[in-house]
Amino acid sequence: MSKLDALRAMTVVVADTGDIDAIRQHKPQDATTNPSLILKAAELPAYQDLIRHSLQWAQGIHNSDSLIVNACDKIAVAIGCEILNIIPGLISTEVDARLSFDTAATVAKARKLIQMYADAGIGRERILIKIASTWEGIQAARILEQEGIHCNLTLLFNFSQAVACAEAGATLISPFVGRILDWYKASKPDADYSGKADPGVISVSQIYNHYKAHGYKTVVMGASFRNTGEVEALAGCDKLTISPELLAQLSSANGDLPQQLNPAQAHSDIAKHSVSEAQFRWAMNEDAMATEKLADGIRRFAADQQLLEQRLSQLL
Repeated sequence: MSKLDALRAMTVVVADTGDIDAIRQHKPQDATTNPSLILKAAELPAYQDLIRHSLQWAQGIHNSDSLIVNACDKIAVAIGCEILNIIPGLISTEVDARLSFDTAATVAKARKLIQMYADAGIGRERILIKIASTWEGIQAARILEQEGIHCNLTLLFNFSQAVACAEAGATLISPFVGRILDWYKASKPDADYSGKADPGVISVSQIYNHYKAHGYKTVVMGASFRNTGEVEALAGCDKLTISPELLAQLSSANGDLPQQLNPAQAHSDIAKHSVSEAQFRWAMNEDAMATEKLADGIRRFAADQQLLEQRLSQLL
């Protein structure tokens, strides 16, 4: 048995890619996309007809959004639909990162994406709307979840972010393991971050155990892995979204893969509690890593969204 097969026995494996061929090869349950992955996917030869059709569709749509914005939304949904033809589970489609501090605009964009999926014959039960875990994003998720629109709160680096997401009733969170490690490596490059000493692994383990110990239904999906050691250290987590490169390494590796996280053994020394806006902002202020990585992630996703828009403009 490969380590990937062993992992599948205890964790839902999710593909962190928009590459159809990679998804076919690794056969994940779910898949996640983001603006960076959509940008990469849009450059693949297999998607060029989809790009042209999306631009043609946008030219016939008249709403408050620009032609390019409509085309970008159509591309994201169309790629999501292509992926859903292959996988049995869910697709995550991300809201424009530039809306990360605007609750109303995030809600409006989420409703638009869900309607576009519905127009394509895809029910909302197969869609996760991906939103940055800012305070405003979390409040948007609270509204959307009450409407039956399921949310994936992403760019999550801090325990208070996780608490606020669970208290808002988010369907799923995506704590970023590898980007946490990146920050600590840059801050203290000589420290040992292997195995369970990895700060990203520590963060996700703490969140998972807190959720399970206190009965939160929010799914924990570790994301942004830098190596297979991080994946193995979180074996047993609800879900793990993994790049094709790391999926291939796990598929070719044999050996034991012990379960590290188990709901039956979950324990948290922190009492169940809610987080006010002031408490949330103070917790983020006190956590330099979380503040910097959240801002950096939003900037990166926004930059790739803008680059996609520029490339589409050149095709008109």
